[in-house]
Amino acid sequence: MSKKYTIGVDYGTQSGRAVLVDLADGREVTDHVTPYPHHVIDEQLPGSNIKLEHDWALQHPDDYLEVLRKSVPAVIKESGIDPAEVIGVGIDFTACTMLPIDGQGEPLCFDAKYIDQPHSWVKLWKHHAAQPEADKINRIAEERGEAFLPRYGGKISSEWMIAKVWQILDEAPDIYEQTDMFLEATDWVISRMTGKIVRNSCTAGYKAIWHKQDGYPDKEYFKALDPRLENLTETKLRGEVIPLGTSAGSLTQEMAEMMGLKPGIAVAVGNVDAHAAVPAVGVVTPGKLVMAMGTSICHMLLGTEEKQVEGMCGVVEDGIIPGLYGYEAGQSAVGDIFEWYVEEALPAYVKEAAAEEGLGVHTWLEQEAAKYKPGQTGLLALDWWNGNRSVLVDTDLTGLFLGMTLLTKPQEMYRALLEATAFGTRKIVDAFHSNGVAVDELYACGGLPQKNRLLMQIYADVTNREIFVADSKQTPALGAAMFAAVAAGAEAGGYDTIIDAAAQMARVKEETFKPIPENVKVYDRLYQEYSKLHDYFGRGENDVMKRLKNIKKSAE
Repeated sequence: MSKKYTIGVDYGTQSGRAVLVDLADGREVTDHVTPYPHHVIDEQLPGSNIKLEHDWALQHPDDYLEVLRKSVPAVIKESGIDPAEVIGVGIDFTACTMLPIDGQGEPLCFDAKYIDQPHSWVKLWKHHAAQPEADKINRIAEERGEAFLPRYGGKISSEWMIAKVWQILDEAPDIYEQTDMFLEATDWVISRMTGKIVRNSCTAGYKAIWHKQDGYPDKEYFKALDPRLENLTETKLRGEVIPLGTSAGSLTQEMAEMMGLKPGIAVAVGNVDAHAAVPAVGVVTPGKLVMAMGTSICHMLLGTEEKQVEGMCGVVEDGIIPGLYGYEAGQSAVGDIFEWYVEEALPAYVKEAAAEEGLGVHTWLEQEAAKYKPGQTGLLALDWWNGNRSVLVDTDLTGLFLGMTLLTKPQEMYRALLEATAFGTRKIVDAFHSNGVAVDELYACGGLPQKNRLLMQIYADVTNREIFVADSKQTPALGAAMFAAVAAGAEAGGYDTIIDAAAQMARVKEETFKPIPENVKVYDRLYQEYSKLHDYFGRGENDVMKRLKNIKKSAE
């Protein structure tokens, strides 16, 4: 009997990767990465002199197709398998990454008439320029007592669908008018593969204020936001919302030829990168917090009932695993902070010392930072270099360093930044726990846990919880491949449920990170200080960070 495989494609911020997975045991046979040719577009539009304003982050939709053109044929070729043994494809994506399309399903930025208009392009998840719209969305929802608001921790983010749509309407009404539908990028790519447009329940629920029982907020709410938005959900956000693990359709002949696969195989409904990772580490029951750790962190947790938790990105029925409520929280910069420090704030002698020892700069810093005990640096930082996603939901907050002296060393500052992101995660864990949603164990996946052991030990010590680490280099892609196996079904050689798939395909490493009691005690004291700063600068007592931003804007 021939083996069966699926392909998972993970779309990240800088690149996309395809992974070929053996359905018998979840083994990743081969993977291939395609960097996006246009990268993140945050200064000016490609091929033009049109400059972008602050807090913009766009992408080129053809970069996503490039991943299918290059990475999917590459994994088939490298593995040497027969393409007929691949029974399904699944994808996951950063979210909310959205774009306007025309009546033929084409992105507006593909049209020569709109190519030089920034609002016609894909708005990446970290596009934060819709903050004014998000502020009004929240204020009006609060004034009206909208039932949906508490499900999202009391705040809708500027990163999400409605704020981004409203920004387009406010700043480029002609683009809004020409748009037939606003789609998540994951749904757009799926539509290219299958020839039909469906929306996935994950992004609809977490990023577009859709609810399994209630649907979208009512027309009166949208009318209260802006009369022009009254019919938004039945026009430009129309479309069937389909649960995770179901088939969005079959791979078309044209796309099969482009990707080197057989036409007619199952294409799973789109998913969010971090959410796809949850079953890939074997988490299909409550009480286990999964951290997808990379440039940012997405924290996901399963529960049996819908509870209100401050600052959550949302609680969605069937949002991660069918039959359970999926909670999502997050930190909008983690790896990005460490990268900023190395790229922008590190003395040259550190880079020279690392080079002399034949080490990468991050490895050298980790090695040196590990020589300090908790509290020994005398430093404390707030991890808001890219604003705060949870629990404050405020993109206008900025970073803070405290305790520096003339003797402070770069490796001490690096350690303080690692600790700051761990304190941010603990703040999220505490919010869940204090609202009756249990967090008993932590699971980590993504690039950071594979690279930085010190970071993982600090997270275990700060949260006082054992951490299990994914045994996959590409955990979201593995999860996407698992959902593809479910979309194909057991009869085709896949699985009937994601729980069945997880039982056979999910893997974590044998080694775990356990809290060290003496470290836990010191970090408890430091966390109390972090919490005071967190509330002082983040809850309105001192809005100096926002005042500085305003002064900066007025000086430009």
